[in-house]
Amino acid sequence: MCNLPSKFRIYVRALHCPTRWKILKIIGRNLRSTREIYDALTKSGVTISMSGLYYHLSELHRAGIIEVAEYREVGGGAPEKVWKLKKKRIVIDLLEEA
Repeated sequence: MCNLPSKFRIYVRALHCPTRWKILKIIGRNLRSTREIYDALTKSGVTISMSGLYYHLSELHRAGIIEVAEYREVGGGAPEKVWKLKKKRIVIDLLEEA
């Protein structure tokens, strides 16, 4: 990706997809479980599998934009991750690492 500064590259990779912007809006200022995010996306007309959602969440998490706030016990299976925004604002210094 043409010699962009590393922080910028990480954010561009994480935020280039419209589905990820929808995920961020769903999480907003609240805590949302993976299932709640999935339900909100499908209700808004987004066609996505759970594995696709996990991929998008992991990319946002890898960029440091969201984080796991807690785990919820659901039935007898593995605990469900509950997500929150880690960053509400991203500032990029255009002269940094230039």
